[in-house]
Amino acid sequence: MNIEFKEITNDNVIEICQLSVFENQSHFVAPNSISLAEAYASRNENIFAAPFGIYDSDTLIGFIMIGYDALDDPEEPEIAKGNYLLWRLMLDKRFQGKGYAKPVLDKTLQYIKTFPAGKAEYVWLSYEKENTHAKEIYSRFGFEENGEFCGNETVAVYKLI
Repeated sequence: MNIEFKEITNDNVIEICQLSVFENQSHFVAPNSISLAEAYASRNENIFAAPFGIYDSDTLIGFIMIGYDALDDPEEPEIAKGNYLLWRLMLDKRFQGKGYAKPVLDKTLQYIKTFPAGKAEYVWLSYEKENTHAKEIYSRFGFEENGEFCGNETVAVYKLI
């Protein structure tokens, strides 16, 4: 596997928006078109948002979006302040169950550890309690629940430094 993150451009935006998960997963992750709109709006408000297409060599397999620092949202957890957020991560249904989770998470941490928006001690993410598959994958990778919630989602953190 040769995992790469590529910028969203006019050449790949439609293909990225057409990626999808299985029907029973659709309520766990926003459509990529919504995520791209959120990234655009965030950037317009000087909030760090880094959306990428996830590729295995030249094959688009998924979408990822990284954020940084806290928004002015009362539902955000305390861990958000001064830390990175694994805001979105999805693998297209055609590529799930094929061993991509670990290399994609490795690449994610490799990118975050370049500290593109500033130094941080943690990266955090959140998932719905019913999403036991996500919890299992992130837990195996080293993310630990910290007792916080983001809205109704459970927060898990990974220590960067």
